[in-house]
Amino acid sequence: MPLHVPPAPAPALRSVLAALGSPTAVNEAHTPALRALQGPMTAELPLPVHVLDRLNISGLTSGDRPPRTRLTGWRFLIRSGDRYVAAADTRLTPDGWAFSHFFEGPYVAATERALRQAESLGKNYQPRLLSVPELYMLTLWLHGSVRADASAGLPAAADLLIPLAPAPPGIAAYRPHTVSELLPVLTHRLTPPAPPVPPSMAAPAA
Repeated sequence: MPLHVPPAPAPALRSVLAALGSPTAVNEAHTPALRALQGPMTAELPLPVHVLDRLNISGLTSGDRPPRTRLTGWRFLIRSGDRYVAAADTRLTPDGWAFSHFFEGPYVAATERALRQAESLGKNYQPRLLSVPELYMLTLWLHGSVRADASAGLPAAADLLIPLAPAPPGIAAYRPHTVSELLPVLTHRLTPPAPPVPPSMAAPAA
């Protein structure tokens, strides 16, 4: 079944298209592949980028509240011919959505692969990106409510998260997990270790 890709805000798309049409923006980008292209390029597959709020992730394990996320931008894959060669990020400014930067690298191919994988799952999802900055981790977030506002909402327990490569050690890239499975693992990774017990408080030797 097809993914229900949410429509991006029109100003965000316009800002990316304007940047693609600007030789200055393209030439200044740290994207050799983008600078080398001669043919037309298009911005496709807009995905809202949400960041997991570390301050509230601890509530997940105790069950007292769901994890919180916040929208930080929209990301577009840049297509040239039959392949994706780069991505473009936008950000929200006081004047509205604006182009931020182009980039290339492993996350472009990883996003494309994860989207193809999600298409094969046989269920309807709204694709998003969920970032965990403290772990340098990015996941494809498959939200079960396809008509939901893509700029808001919380990860539901049954939503799927597909870690993109490169994933943190011990977390397999491209292996789908439900939110209820993966977020406790992330919680453990983000929880600082307990301080050592002072010798005076330790149990006496037998």
